[in-house]
Amino acid sequence: MKLKLTALRFSLVLGVTGALMAVPTAAQAQAQTQAQGQAQAQTPARSTADHSATLAALNELKAGGGPGAGVYAGTRDASWNLSTGTATINTNDPIGPDEYYRVGSQSKTFTAIAVLKLTEANGIGLDDPIEQHLPGVVSVNGYDGNRITIRHLLQHTSGIPVNGLPLAQARPDGSYTLAALVKDGLRFAPASQPGAAFQYSNTNYEILGMLIEKITGLPVHQAVTQQVIQPLGLAHTRFPAPTDRAVPGPAIHGYRGTRIGSFFFWLDGTAFEPSTFYASGAVISTLRDMTAFYQAIVDGTALSPANLAEMEKTFELGQPGSGNGYGLGMLKFALPCGGTAWGHDGAVPGYYSQTLVTEDGRHASVMTNAHLATNIPGAQMYKTLTSALCETSS
Repeated sequence: MKLKLTALRFSLVLGVTGALMAVPTAAQAQAQTQAQGQAQAQTPARSTADHSATLAALNELKAGGGPGAGVYAGTRDASWNLSTGTATINTNDPIGPDEYYRVGSQSKTFTAIAVLKLTEANGIGLDDPIEQHLPGVVSVNGYDGNRITIRHLLQHTSGIPVNGLPLAQARPDGSYTLAALVKDGLRFAPASQPGAAFQYSNTNYEILGMLIEKITGLPVHQAVTQQVIQPLGLAHTRFPAPTDRAVPGPAIHGYRGTRIGSFFFWLDGTAFEPSTFYASGAVISTLRDMTAFYQAIVDGTALSPANLAEMEKTFELGQPGSGNGYGLGMLKFALPCGGTAWGHDGAVPGYYSQTLVTEDGRHASVMTNAHLATNIPGAQMYKTLTSALCETSS
């Protein structure tokens, strides 16, 4: 079962100027066909035929997503990757595991790791009310900061609903402060009592970003870089500062637009203001680095044993007994082939992605370079992930 957990922050009006109408010519179609299924394997080398089911699922994801899609997957002993379509429209540019893209809400796991490390180091309890550390920030519009804890924010059980119509006040340079994002999110009345229900909301993580800044005295992008990205050696992962709108090279271009049968209309969305999501979705990374990140969590490298145990305490999602849940910034999935996978999904204008890893070393990180406002290919994403993870489960 695919759990749709992505909170979206889209402009309500898409400009027509600069939009690209891409209708594949015979030559382009031939080039795309040649690009499909291109596999670049680490030792030991494996052929594309070994991953035919995953390749078929990846092609389905591309058909419902962007102009390209890629997967980096494998076991503890060997990894492989597949690409279909292209990283840049009208070119034959396969998506590789070391190319940069925006990971969207997978950023929440980075923020969660920073919060867990900082609270532990500073003697702050996860069940402390947020009012104790950010007085007055949350206690507005019917919210009681004395009842909402740090754990509630991490687990999306604070009662704060999704902000489906973001109207935060931008600074003159077009960037956003955490305070502005939080104020905007809290204009919506509580959807439930703290701890009573799962309500996925970016606002929870913008509040946590404020907590990180209060503890460290640093902007959240610097604090998460120092607390998480650098210690884990994630050399191809960036938490960009406000107004740093470029994706570094080699970049996978991200697109916004729509599909109508075999026709598709793309607007390049690669450049984007990162503080639009900030602590909830600003990170830029690669398929290989995202895999390493989640592997470092489940193998105990990223956190102390006590903190990892807290992170893996989940709020059950779906049918009772499904085995699916949300921990502290990380999803738990019961795989159809048996076993449990941990990770997160993410979507921002231009990109849709997800990473899952297991304790026995299996891993799959998948992305497509468009995120559509409608007809999100969630089922195709889940099929690609589970195919990659389950083909090596025996």
